[in-house]
Amino acid sequence: MSRPELQAPPEIYYGDIEAKKYTNNTRVQQIQADMTYRALELLNLPPDEPAFLLDIGCGSGLSGEILDEEGYLWVGCDIAPSMLEVALEREVEGDLFLQDIGQGFGFRPGSFDGAISVSVLQWLLNAETSHPTSSPPHRLTRFFTTLHAALKNPSRAVLQFYPTSDDQIQLITSIAQKAGFGGGIVVDYPNSKKARKVFLCLFVGGGGAAAQQVPKGLEGGEGEEEEAGKALFEKRRERLRAREKSGKRKSIKDKDWILKKKELYRQRGKKGVPNDSKYTGRKRKAVF
Repeated sequence: MSRPELQAPPEIYYGDIEAKKYTNNTRVQQIQADMTYRALELLNLPPDEPAFLLDIGCGSGLSGEILDEEGYLWVGCDIAPSMLEVALEREVEGDLFLQDIGQGFGFRPGSFDGAISVSVLQWLLNAETSHPTSSPPHRLTRFFTTLHAALKNPSRAVLQFYPTSDDQIQLITSIAQKAGFGGGIVVDYPNSKKARKVFLCLFVGGGGAAAQQVPKGLEGGEGEEEEAGKALFEKRRERLRAREKSGKRKSIKDKDWILKKKELYRQRGKKGVPNDSKYTGRKRKAVF
C-alpha cells in the first residue's frame, strides 16, 4: 500500500470517515505518542518551565494531548477540516487553525518557544497543480521562511517526516538552511526498516556550540527498538505518577477547570454550552 501523501491531497484524503478511523486506531495513537515524546526530547526545552509551542499538522490533536500532559500551551494548525472537527469533538486544549502550511504562517515574529510536527513535511513534496506556486521548492520556501520568523531566538523546531529518497532530504535541508535555520537530520534506528524514523532538527539563533550541536539518533538492533518503546512508556507512567503525587496535574472535576473549558467553548462558538451557576462543578454523593 502506498503512502497517503501519494494518493490524494491531505484535505481530501482525510475526509470525515478517514479522520475518525485514523484517530481511533490504537496503533496510530501509540506511534503518534512515541514520535511526539521523541520530538519533545529533541526540542530540548528547559525543564519545569512553561513554553508556548506550535503543533504543525496537528490533525485530530493526538500530539496535542501529549503536549497537555507535559504542561505546555500550544497552538495547532492543519489543512484538513475533518481532522480539526474531530479535534474539536475530542475537546483538545490548544487553539486550532485551518491552515495550508505550504502558503506559510501569519503569526507574529517570535511567537513560539518551539515547534513540532509529526508525519507532515512529506505532504509538501507533491505538486498538486502545474502552477509555479504549487511546486515543492516554492511551498517549502514559504513554509520554512515564515516558520523561522514565528519562532523565538533561540529556539528549535523538530519535524518528523517520511522521505522516499535522499534527494528529498537534500531538498528540504537546503531550503531550511536558506531560510536561516541551523541544524540537520536525526535518524533513529537507521538499520531497521520497521522502526527507522527521520527527524529534521532545526535551530534558530545561537546559544553556543553545545546548544547548536545536532543530537544523535537512537541506535539498536532488531528487537531493541521495541524494548526502547516499552521503556519509553514506563518512563511516561512514572512521570504521570510523580505529577499526580506532587499535585501538579489538575483534576478534571475541578470547578475552575470546568469554567475555563466552558469559556473556551463559548469563544469557539460552540452551541449549547450550559450557563454557569453555583452548582457548576459541585461534588455529587455516590449513588448505589
